[in-house]
This record gives sequence, structure tokens and C-alpha cells, in this order.
Amino acid sequence: LVSGYERPPSMSSPDDPGGTHVFPRMIRDQLPRAVKGDGVYIIDADGKRYLDGSGGAAVSCLGHSDTDVIRAIQDQAENLAFAHTGFFTSQPAENLADHLIGKAPDGIDWVYFMSGGSEAIEAALKMARQYFLEIGETARTRFIARHQSYHGNTLGALSIGGNALRRKPFEPFLIEASHIAPCYAYRHRRDGESEEEYGLRAADELEAEIQRLGPNTVAAFIAETVGGATAGVLPPVEGYFKRIREICDRHGVLLILDEVMSGMGRTGTTFACEQDGIAPDIVCVAKGLGGGYQPIGAALVSAKLFQAFRDGSGFFQHGHTYMGHPTACAAALAVQRKIETEDLLANVRRQGDLLDTLLHGRLGNHANIGDIRGRGLFRGIELVADRTSKEPLDLSLKVHARIKAHAMDRGLICYPGGGGADGVRGDHVLLAPPFIIEEAQTRDLVEILGNSIDAALAGAC
Repeated sequence: LVSGYERPPSMSSPDDPGGTHVFPRMIRDQLPRAVKGDGVYIIDADGKRYLDGSGGAAVSCLGHSDTDVIRAIQDQAENLAFAHTGFFTSQPAENLADHLIGKAPDGIDWVYFMSGGSEAIEAALKMARQYFLEIGETARTRFIARHQSYHGNTLGALSIGGNALRRKPFEPFLIEASHIAPCYAYRHRRDGESEEEYGLRAADELEAEIQRLGPNTVAAFIAETVGGATAGVLPPVEGYFKRIREICDRHGVLLILDEVMSGMGRTGTTFACEQDGIAPDIVCVAKGLGGGYQPIGAALVSAKLFQAFRDGSGFFQHGHTYMGHPTACAAALAVQRKIETEDLLANVRRQGDLLDTLLHGRLGNHANIGDIRGRGLFRGIELVADRTSKEPLDLSLKVHARIKAHAMDRGLICYPGGGGADGVRGDHVLLAPPFIIEEAQTRDLVEILGNSIDAALAGAC
């Protein structure tokens, strides 16, 4: 992500890979080696501290050294580290499922545990297809998603995702899916159009696409409740998802919400869709579920869907070796209980409001900042070449990559990305700090980020 320009010293790229045999994401870059976590900080092998302003990828909701979660992992591993779900259930899985359903949207009654977000999405897609087989509507094979969406890197998840750059190398392998415009008020709302009017117009694209495909052929519509990694945090406008829910119900289409990034408290409520007043048929969660302490994800499923499986074939034709992993479930339950007992969602809302205020104060009048948006501790900053025209920055400048490098050099982890404006162009920065962040750290985050953006633009323009 940082190729093509001169890097700061800490991101240098020597010919010698350092003797490692790890196949990295970014082969030409030498990354610092993380050795220790300390609350909202990660410490590298040289002792340098990095403020984790994005929770990695919106993962580390409790930071990196919570002793209660660590103790829960140790206790579970001492008793039972693993039991295959083809033979056993486990108490941690049962307890975690009960906890999640106690907070789930109306009608959601069952939990299918996986090892991450991509797996949860794959399971949801297969559930949708098999559900219609169970009830005899076998023609429903089509999925509709949104442009600039990201739902994971496995082939099914990548197929429905709307990120053109990530899809392109693997297009020969992808299943066919339809894509409509995202709910993206900054770029798509017309002059003189209220946010509510825009939201209804954006949602009605789903109606048009269902009619184009044929209502009896569509299985599900899938959307990130709040657009995440490849969209730069796109919160829906008021009324958008209520209209989406109405359209799905009218045509018997399932609604799958991807809350892998935005769920589990990230936006200030346990499920992001609570703030939109709707309940999906399936909701997928992952990152904040286990907070990075163990790999875990889940697809939470409505009673209606489960009943069709139970009363039909009696099984779901899917599964993975590590699904429902007892140690992972024990860790996730400890994370979720800590969020509840420490009332950390109140801090998400409080620090989220402060983060929004500080971002607007530091960057709101910046010549290259087009939009600052988000909910809770899930915030996005979109950069532009011109604030009036909203023209994206020149793609060749790789500004988002420069921001990442300069932030790392200054001791800040943030999550910049590209392509959000139209699938190819556009630079943004995603912020998703741990729920335990304090006011002083929030202020440090914004100051370091502002300086990093200034340095990146100075070097690029």
C-alpha cells in the first residue's frame, strides 16, 4: 500500500527481507515487529509505542492487554481448548449465544459461530440459498449488494462485494451478483434534496433492481449497516434502511446486514441497526466480537429461517473445523461482558462525540478534507482535490498510503484506503479506536493524524 514513493525511515524496504519466512501482505515493505500490547497502544521490538487509532481494522475494542479476557482464555484452555462441533457443543458457545441473543434485534434467535467475518458472510449467503430450497422457492438464486461495499475476501464474499479493485484479479472465479449505489449522501445527494428524500431515492434503487431481475429470482439484499473499510465509513441517512426493509418484505427477499466492522458496540449500540429501527433476517458480526483476543465471527439468524431448516432437511449443509471454538467463545464472552459491566458503550458515545468535534476543529476547514462522518467510535475522513467540486485527489499520488506511512512514523495506527469515491479514485482515513480510549488519547489521535495528513499532502502535491 505504500509502494511508489520515498518512505519515511521506519517504513523502508530493503532487498533483504530480514530472514523471515512469513508471506506478508505487502511484500516490498519491512514492517515493525509488534511485541507487546498496553491498553490502546502496541509496542514494537524497538520499544516504540503506537496509538491504535483504528483498532487494527476495527478489531481491538478492548485494547491489547485486558487481564480479564486473558484470564478467561487461560481458564478455558486449561479445561477444554477444542471440541469439534460435529460431536459436541460447549458451554462457552452456549453462554456466548445466550448473551448475544439477549441483545440481538427483534426476531433474531440463533447464532452460527465461525472464525471471522468472511466466514460469517459465506455462511449467510449459503443460509439464504438453502432457506429458499427448504421452502420450495428454488428460483431464488440472485444476490444484490452495493457498489464500494466490502464483505470479505473468500470467493463468495468477494463476489457480492462491490469493491472493483479487490474483485478484478479474481473475476473469473466470482459468482454473478448485482450492485446498486451505496447510501452516500456526501456524493450522491442532489442540491435541494433533503437527506430523507435522498435516502428514499437511494433505497428505491433496490426496488428497481429487484424488478429488473424478477422478484421471484432474488434471494437476498446484503449491505453494511455502516459502510466500512472500502467506503470510508458511510452511515445511512434517516429512513434509508426502513425503506430497504419494506422493499425486502414486499418481495420476500431476505435482508442480510454486514456488521463485521460496525457491530458489537462500535457505533455506540451493540448492533448498528438499532439506530436505524430495523431488524434483519441475518446479521453478521466478527471483529469487535472477540476484540482480537481470539479469531471469531458469527451469523445471527432469525427464528423464521431456523424454523425452515429445522422443519425441512434438518441440517445446514455447511461447516468449518474451528467453528464454535470453545476458547474463542470464552474469549468473546469475556470481551462482551467487560463491555457491559464497564458500561463501555457510554464511553464509545462520549469519546465518539469528542472525536467528531476534534476532527472538525482540526480538519473541518482543511482545503483537502471533503467530509468527516460516522457514528460512535467509527469515523471516516474523505480527502479531495477540491472541496467545491468534490473532485478526488490524483490517483497516482497515493495519498492514503502516504498518510498511513507518516502516521506510523509518528506513532499512530490509522486505516487509510482508496477507491471509495467511485471504485477506483478517492482517498479516505478510517478511525476505530478501542472503546477504552480516554480524552487525552483521543486528542493525541487527532493531533497526530492532522500532522500526518499535512505531511502526506505536502509531499504529494
